[in-house]
Amino acid sequence: MFKHLSSAVLLGVLVLAGTAACTTKSTDSSTTAEVETSIGIDVSDMDTSVKPGDDFHAYANGTWLKVTEIPADRSRIGAFLVAFEATEKHVSELVDDIVNSSPQAGTDAARIADFYTAYTDTNAIDAAGTQPLQDYFDRVAAIADTSELSSVLGASVRADVDPLNATDYITENLFGVFVTQGLSTPGEVLPYILQGGLGLPEREYYLSSDSHMVEIRTAYRAYIEKLLGVAGIADAAVKADRIFALETEIAKAHVTRAEGEDFKKSAGVWTRDEFDQKAPGIDWQEFFEAANLGGQQKFSAYHAGAIPRLSALVGSQPLDAWKDWLVFHQINIYSHVLPSAIDQAHFAFNGTVLSGTPEQRSRDKRALSAVNAHLGDAVGRAYVERYFPASAKAAVSAMVDDIIDAFEKRVEANDWLAPETKQEALTKVRTIRVSVGYPDNWRDYGGISVAANKAYANVIAAEKAEYAHQLAKIGKPMDKGEWWMTAQVVNAVNLPVQNALNFPAGILQPPFFDAGADPAYNYGAIGAVIGHEISHSFDDSGAAFDATGVLRNWWTDDDFAQFALRGKALADQYDGYRPFPDLHVNGELTLGENIADVAGLAATYDAYRASLNGKEAPVIEGFSGDQRFFIGFAQTWATKMREESLRRRVATGVHAPGQYRALTVRNIDAWYEAFDVQPGDALYLSPEQRVRIW
Repeated sequence: MFKHLSSAVLLGVLVLAGTAACTTKSTDSSTTAEVETSIGIDVSDMDTSVKPGDDFHAYANGTWLKVTEIPADRSRIGAFLVAFEATEKHVSELVDDIVNSSPQAGTDAARIADFYTAYTDTNAIDAAGTQPLQDYFDRVAAIADTSELSSVLGASVRADVDPLNATDYITENLFGVFVTQGLSTPGEVLPYILQGGLGLPEREYYLSSDSHMVEIRTAYRAYIEKLLGVAGIADAAVKADRIFALETEIAKAHVTRAEGEDFKKSAGVWTRDEFDQKAPGIDWQEFFEAANLGGQQKFSAYHAGAIPRLSALVGSQPLDAWKDWLVFHQINIYSHVLPSAIDQAHFAFNGTVLSGTPEQRSRDKRALSAVNAHLGDAVGRAYVERYFPASAKAAVSAMVDDIIDAFEKRVEANDWLAPETKQEALTKVRTIRVSVGYPDNWRDYGGISVAANKAYANVIAAEKAEYAHQLAKIGKPMDKGEWWMTAQVVNAVNLPVQNALNFPAGILQPPFFDAGADPAYNYGAIGAVIGHEISHSFDDSGAAFDATGVLRNWWTDDDFAQFALRGKALADQYDGYRPFPDLHVNGELTLGENIADVAGLAATYDAYRASLNGKEAPVIEGFSGDQRFFIGFAQTWATKMREESLRRRVATGVHAPGQYRALTVRNIDAWYEAFDVQPGDALYLSPEQRVRIW
């Protein structure tokens, strides 16, 4: 349901090389006036001994790549660290001020203070042990039949509200619920039913014969036993075997990632009765009642192929296996607010084995992430009041308008679209709703009860409140202005169902945006982000939605065939990128993001050139305006990843690694002229090989 700039930024795991501004005096040949301009790009990060046409990522970031080390508490380092850490520092200052101000009970400030205090009080968490889980354990132990199991499964459902994880959604609960306009129900907001139930990132981790995946499976089985043991669960080895065997069956029941990415195959609507007819096994009445959906008569069966198979497992797999599975996942999901031994075991597998990260982040920083996740709008409101000036909102909004205008002109000039297809595309781009900085309306957290000494209970309360908030949207008109990110997140998102874009304040700061920097840099950095999100409305998935957010084919057959051919060429291009001898980038899986990069960069370059009003930009420190534009783009994709993390990204991610996203420039004619890229250079593509989409 979402397309976005980069994955996992909500967790703060994508970070960036610095782009320190260097102020110089330059002469604009068109005016001969001496101007003081901040270059924006970080020349010290570059390696100008590398030929731009051979490796543009190394040219723009080569020195940074040589001298930068991945922090011990990170799995990667790249283009988001400066903005993320600046935001984290600001949020830390805000929370410290709130905690020390003795806020009035019942206010958002008090909720923030109490949530943070409880989360950082590891002595209290350790002293409580697993007692906070006891009521849940008792309910699971009392399950006597499939109906009672179904009720517990339903009561465990939480809402998926993370746009960074929606289309490839994996919840540890057997089914997830996501709420928005149905793909094929214009104006009607429905609950989507999504596949879940896995502790590993996706089905292939259980089913692939790749030796690396086999090693991870072995480690995961050992982790299940370890976690149960440190939590004091008896017969941990026997239960771990049952849990792993059950999850393997769940993985077999899942639709593939490719199927899950295909909106056209996911638009089906099931009535309440059809769940009983099409997916026997689970007691759907008990499940939906416990999930507070007992009166709902229509659902979006997003993973329709998986729902019957998962339901059948509920009725066929041993009850004891399900009970063990429920206990394990309750511990696993909430390990961060359980005793240190549980928390550390969780990180040892999920942080180190899966991502290669040697050290866990400090508790205070993790507490900030938790507060952002569960009381995000309360924090965001304070954040923008203190740190996001109106001038930044106005400047970025103007840039958005310029890039949308440039994209519209590219659609108008398109020579392979039929008039009727072109008109649909123009209507869509002209009606995109863009929100910059923060939402028009802030969330009300008044219904959440938070205590300063109950970390686990606080998280549960916040999750239940979020679930209730999402369910309350069902049956109401879709809100095109709804935000799916908090204002302080360093990211951006395209919302095809809403035909809307969100650009949070968190990304509207250096190194992505600097009001005092050279326009060439700002267009290459934040401008390319804006262009990327606009273009997601017209990528291989976004192009399936019309201007109203409805999944509808508005293409002629010939036009879509042309579009598909261009997409195939881009997928083939990315298939050629191979970070390991045994693993290459999946061009089909990453196609939507790559289309958005190519089309977005092209439109943003047009907007940058239009902003010059026919003049040439000044040369600064020997770099032309066009060169600064493209270097600025590449420096936002400076990337280093641990092998485990890189393998995971390439094997399962919808985003190509940053070092390959920086090579988007190969498809832009102006890049060749700016850096004199010639046949024989490693990155050279002949004009007919350059992929031009929109």
